[in-house]
Amino acid sequence: MLKHSPAALVFYHYLYPDDVVSALHISDLCRGLVERGWQVTAKPCNRGCRDEAQTHPESDSWAGVSISRVKRPRFPQSSNLGRVLNILWMLAAWSLAALRTSPAPDVLIIGTDPVLSVLVAIVWRTFRPKTAIIHWCFDLYPEAAFADGLLKRNSLTGRVLRYLVRRAYQCCDLIADIGPCMRGHIEQYGSRARHITLVPWAIEEPEEPLPVSPDERSNVFGHARLGLMYSGSYGRAHTCSDLLLLSRSLLQTDAMLAFSVRGNRVDELKNAITADDSNVRFVPFADPGKLQQRLSAADVHVVSLGEEWTGTVVPSKFFGALAIGRPVLFFGSRESSVARIIEEHGVGWVWDPDDASRSTGQLLNLALNGDHMAQLSRHCHAVYHKHFSKARILDQWDQELRLTIGRK
Repeated sequence: MLKHSPAALVFYHYLYPDDVVSALHISDLCRGLVERGWQVTAKPCNRGCRDEAQTHPESDSWAGVSISRVKRPRFPQSSNLGRVLNILWMLAAWSLAALRTSPAPDVLIIGTDPVLSVLVAIVWRTFRPKTAIIHWCFDLYPEAAFADGLLKRNSLTGRVLRYLVRRAYQCCDLIADIGPCMRGHIEQYGSRARHITLVPWAIEEPEEPLPVSPDERSNVFGHARLGLMYSGSYGRAHTCSDLLLLSRSLLQTDAMLAFSVRGNRVDELKNAITADDSNVRFVPFADPGKLQQRLSAADVHVVSLGEEWTGTVVPSKFFGALAIGRPVLFFGSRESSVARIIEEHGVGWVWDPDDASRSTGQLLNLALNGDHMAQLSRHCHAVYHKHFSKARILDQWDQELRLTIGRK
């Protein structure tokens, strides 16, 4: 047993007060470890995520977490060159920290923003062999780049990146994925690290299933009897063809599909909507203070993931829907972690494009049966708090990190 408060160093591109979802999770992890007796230092960059002109103090403290920010030039994340320069800058700064950090932390936790952050593990294993290295894998690269068509798996760049990532994984003591479909990809690299699944919890965790907000319901869905909502990021990993197939199959019913989205494919999504899609509407993205009200307006939440992206990312919006007591309609591979959870726990439906009428019929039956809808809402809420709540996952983090230190 440790005789002192264990020390953790956390590497992630963005942290509080940035509100990008993954930064909120890393911030919660840092604060949760402090609450469980850890000394935590985080090293994000000093730039704002949404506004790169905004800068944060290089030294700061928040919720007991010591923040030592990396001073980064204003390379634009919106351009490919800017993203590459940001990756190189952050990896260089975090690698140099292996030489400058004293005393060495008990554990180093490396996230996945910027992409390929795990490569820092190679340097830290070389210069700080006593520090336990942990990788929390939110997004899997270079696999996501292969899925997106940005890289060919057998190209020279693809082979080099896979070699470097393999070496980095071999330097890790613990790799935490966010779904078994992701673990399958990671295990192909042959790392001897322990593997665990620690999912991203919901940002909002009400103690009871949220009742429908009448005003928000009216603003979003009008008088529709069944409200389906896609809320969150809509980017390269998501697809709209099946979503529109769903909405068009519901055209002659009292149902509406609402999008409350932001991301790099939103314009493409809007352009796919025609004048005949009268049961589809877009609503502004909700502010954090109004997120619960927005999410509670829907009867069913919609989550999508292109099949080629299976195992490279796991949509965190899925857990957000369960936390407020809403079932999920998932568009994606049945091998995805989301599909597996839905089928294991009965918290929604996996869309079958070959049997669209069946899925549509189930949704309409739900709208006509208020008692069943209320029962399903309570069930989804209970499943979330039993298996995926923030307190439960943070307790697991605490236990796994202490176990990893003990094994070192």
